[in-house]
Amino acid sequence: MKNTFIITLTVLAVIKGSGCTAGNQDIYRKPETVKLKQPLKETLKGQSYDNVSDSQDVSAAQKCGLELTLEQCLETAFENNPEIMQRQWDTETSLAGKDIAEGALWPTISAEGGYEHFREDRLIQPRRPGTSEVLQFTDDLVSGDIVLNMPLYTGGRLQNQVKAADLLAKSAQHQLAHSQRELVFNITSVFYSMLGQKEVINSLIFSQETLREHFKRTKELMEAQKAAHVDLLRTEVRLADIEQQLLRERNTLDIQRFLLTSLLGCDTETEVLDIKGQLILGDIPDELDRGFTLAMAYRQDYQSLISRVDVQRKMLDVAKSRRLPEISLRASYGSRWDSDDFDEDNEVGSVGLFAEMPLFEGGRIDAGIRRERSRLRSIEESLRRLKLQIQVEVETAASNIESTRARVGVTEKAVEMAKESLRIEREKYDLGKGAIVDVLDAQSALLSSQMNYYRALADCNTAIAQFRQAAGLPCGDDVNP
Repeated sequence: MKNTFIITLTVLAVIKGSGCTAGNQDIYRKPETVKLKQPLKETLKGQSYDNVSDSQDVSAAQKCGLELTLEQCLETAFENNPEIMQRQWDTETSLAGKDIAEGALWPTISAEGGYEHFREDRLIQPRRPGTSEVLQFTDDLVSGDIVLNMPLYTGGRLQNQVKAADLLAKSAQHQLAHSQRELVFNITSVFYSMLGQKEVINSLIFSQETLREHFKRTKELMEAQKAAHVDLLRTEVRLADIEQQLLRERNTLDIQRFLLTSLLGCDTETEVLDIKGQLILGDIPDELDRGFTLAMAYRQDYQSLISRVDVQRKMLDVAKSRRLPEISLRASYGSRWDSDDFDEDNEVGSVGLFAEMPLFEGGRIDAGIRRERSRLRSIEESLRRLKLQIQVEVETAASNIESTRARVGVTEKAVEMAKESLRIEREKYDLGKGAIVDVLDAQSALLSSQMNYYRALADCNTAIAQFRQAAGLPCGDDVNP
């Protein structure tokens, strides 16, 4: 009999593994190790960055405190940004949940043992038929069993839970990709803002040096009685104004540096970093007129929410399946012993089919169905809201590109005209045919036009990155029409 039950358990395990009860053998295949998604090779404003590997020549901590290019900023952020790390662990969590759901389809085999004391002697089940001589009694019973439980029919509950877990894992992977692209935009925006801010500071320093030279020239003219003392005072006032502007703009640059350091995942109290690069106008995307269509296909947060809708549909099916009966197979093999006589085995075993069907649950099943249906409607409305939000983001980004591109062209011409105006006013003043007010006004106009130009240039590059993020486009990747 012992051999019979061992063979029975083996056959049942083989039948279960062959997929007879699940209907799909792929469900039991252990998934391949999923590598956490790292950014694909992308091109960003003429620069490229490769996949971030686990072994880097320079660690993230060493990179902090250096002058970093945009490429190095992105590499450091993908290694060290806490939000990216959180999304990666969320992805691992969802993959583990998928394995748990798949494991519920397999049979469970467990070992059970126990000890019972009775007030009166109880019959130990005989190991074979026979006369009363084979009967044994004891008041201290020891038991041990190998138990197998295997679901045969659950109304699709287990299968739907597996599908829901798989969709949830895909949703987490989409969310990780969206966080990566969002991080690219945030770093790009701060990076170009810092480049623009540096050029603004350089313009102020240039204006300061020019005014100092003009101050010396005015002083010489005053000593030669060709200029009034008030001209010197007006120049000093303008120099003081330039100084306070420098202090303000340098403080703004420091704040931007702290923000970039935080985005890279570095400690702002112990690490100081700077950037290097050229502030040039980036390539305008060719997809401005079809950004929304591309966003529906490429926005990872939209794809993630679509997966969440599908997940909730499966959870609704799971809730409905609880109305159906569940059929399972149970088998056990073991023995019973008298606590005073372990030499005498009393083998026991059983195998059978069991069905369970809810008859009255106090309304819990119907309430569960209503709950899952309400959650589905809520997520569907969230998807519709996100679609409208994406449309606004794409149109806003495209409009910002057109506006900032026009500003770059206008301010570039203004800088050239302001330079020429300053040259003329200075020559007139040196010849004694102009006023100091005209020179100072021309100098102020040049400074203002330079600052506007560099800020427009930084804003245009930011708008380009904003459009790519809004449309879900990896920077530099070609998109098929």
